[in-house]
Amino acid sequence: MKVLMVNSVCGIGSTGRICTDLAEVLESHGHEVRIAYGRGEVPKNYARLSYRIGNDFSVRINGAKARLFDNEGFNAGANTRRFLKWANSYNPDILHLHNLHGYYLNVEVLFNWIKSRPNMKVVWTIHDCWAFTGHCSHFDFVGCDRWKTGCHNCPQTKEYPKSYFDFSKRNYERKKRVFTGVSNMTLVTPSDWLLGVVEKSFLGVYPAKTIRNGIDLSVFKTTESNIKERLGVADKKIILGVANVWNERKGFFDFIKLSEIVSDDYIIMLVGVTAEQKKTLPKNIIGIERTNNVRELAEIYTAADVFVNPSVEETMGLTTAEALACGTPAVVYNKTAVPEVVSESSGVVLSENTPEAIKSAVENLCLTSDGCAERAKEFDKTKKYSEYLKLYESMTEKKGDRCESIMAH
Repeated sequence: MKVLMVNSVCGIGSTGRICTDLAEVLESHGHEVRIAYGRGEVPKNYARLSYRIGNDFSVRINGAKARLFDNEGFNAGANTRRFLKWANSYNPDILHLHNLHGYYLNVEVLFNWIKSRPNMKVVWTIHDCWAFTGHCSHFDFVGCDRWKTGCHNCPQTKEYPKSYFDFSKRNYERKKRVFTGVSNMTLVTPSDWLLGVVEKSFLGVYPAKTIRNGIDLSVFKTTESNIKERLGVADKKIILGVANVWNERKGFFDFIKLSEIVSDDYIIMLVGVTAEQKKTLPKNIIGIERTNNVRELAEIYTAADVFVNPSVEETMGLTTAEALACGTPAVVYNKTAVPEVVSESSGVVLSENTPEAIKSAVENLCLTSDGCAERAKEFDKTKKYSEYLKLYESMTEKKGDRCESIMAH
């Protein structure tokens, strides 16, 4: 079987690692895989699998066009056509779409090509909400539900993908036209929460199921280090937060408030802050800039005494699962998909989403690393991505034909 994945990044970031992890599982079962991506560097060990759509310059140009015309996803036509010429020669049995936004791809050109190939099976993993809105990738924080009937007068034009103007009504109508009408497409979401949202959108015409994102338990595990000594906090308990981008929605300001009320026994550590944010942090918050070094992340997760996820907009909460795998219990807000990650033996879902509630839960936490590690097994990448193999098989199986099971390899 030949599988082609399309994503904004390859081998870095959460969705990029999902793609390469899935590629490893596919190759271990004897299948051929390629990953088309649009931006960022690719780790050397995955370069052989990758095809880049466009380049850094085109990403900047497409970003500028999106800023001016609020048309993210409808630029990059020439680069997309060049990519599809290559994709025709590769001739995949399965096209697995991931994040299609990121200033690198023209979705109209892509989906016209998809619709011209009725025998090709398509899986689309919806990692956020961009596919069925007129602009934004998340809307829960602002309480907007216009995506259910038709976006207009967008309240989030200043949020990614940022624009000076509002063409959300036009974008919504274009996306609905472009993304519907595919004969052999199945949608996948990483959480039941997002599945419920997708089913209420115009994408609800497609069959859809939940397959949770997987993590590499050979990497994310208890990993001892001297990081507390290196940072001079050996006598402190660490409250950890990890995010690709820290903002209000991710709970950045809740951590600032928490730093004002937590006792001196604790130190807060935030991974993923920018250089500018780092300069503004209180003395009892240690800021660490974003890292793609997964072993370093495992060391940080292990060193922490508790992982806190105060995000109010998550389509799964992968960092929470990674923390559990390293034996660190989690405290999470009861918002969107994050509560689905923790169990009673591995974390606490707060009934009140406030820094005061976090403080109380952290101080009273009495969970063991055993419960965390046991819960993390539910997110083992081999187990999770084998579910994709079963999905691929069910889609490519012909009536009257009995294909050898993929899982038999």
